[in-house]
Amino acid sequence: MTALRFLDTPETQTVGAIAATLPGATEVFRRFRIDFCCGGATTLTEAARAKGVPVADITAALAALAAAQGASAPEETGALIEHIVLRYHETHRREMPELISLAQRVEARHADHPQNPQGLVRLLKTMAVAMEDHMAKEEMVLFPMMRAGGNPMIGHPIACMRHEHDEHGDKLAALDDLTRHRALPDDACTTWRALYAGIDKFVADLTEHVHLENNVLFPRFEERRNA
Repeated sequence: MTALRFLDTPETQTVGAIAATLPGATEVFRRFRIDFCCGGATTLTEAARAKGVPVADITAALAALAAAQGASAPEETGALIEHIVLRYHETHRREMPELISLAQRVEARHADHPQNPQGLVRLLKTMAVAMEDHMAKEEMVLFPMMRAGGNPMIGHPIACMRHEHDEHGDKLAALDDLTRHRALPDDACTTWRALYAGIDKFVADLTEHVHLENNVLFPRFEERRNA
C-alpha cells in the first residue's frame, strides 16, 4: 500500500502506519502533538479528535508533503536552480534534524538489539554538517555565478562541487552498510520503521539532487567554458 493511499482514508488509517510509510510524516505529527509511537495504533481521525485539531488540517499538511516530494524539475536554468534549492536543499535542511532525532531514539531505546544501527546518529550528523557547508557554497557562490550567465572561473567551483558530491556518495554507501540497506527486524517499532522510511527518501532525494547537478546543470556551464 502506498503512502498516498493513507491520505485518502484517514478515518481508517493508523498514525503508526502513516508514520512508517510517508517519509516526513513524523515531523508533521510532532507539529500537531500527535503521538505516532506509543499511540501508533490510533487512527488519524481519533488522534486529531483527542488533540482538538481538525483532521483536515493534518491531512492537508501530509498531502502538501507528498506533493512536494513529487515535484518535477523544470528545464530553464534559472528555474532549475530554484527547483534544486527549494525541492532539495530546503528539504534536506528540514528533514535531517528529524532523521537525527529518530535515530537517537532508536539507538537509545534498542541499544541491546542485535540489529541496532549503532553509529547512525554520528554518521547522520556528519552528513548534515557536510551537506549544509556544500549547499551554502552553491547558494552563495556557484548558483549566483550561474544565474549571471557563468564566467571563465566557473570551472573551479563546479569541480569542487563534483568532488564533494563524490564524498556524499561515499557517505551514502556507509549509510547503506550501517542500516543493512534498511533491513528492518520483525519486531521493529514504529519509530524504527519511520526512521528507515525517512532514510530511504533521503537517499533517493540526495541521489536525484546530485544527478540534476552533475548531469543536467553543471554540464551546461562546462560546455560553454570548453567551447
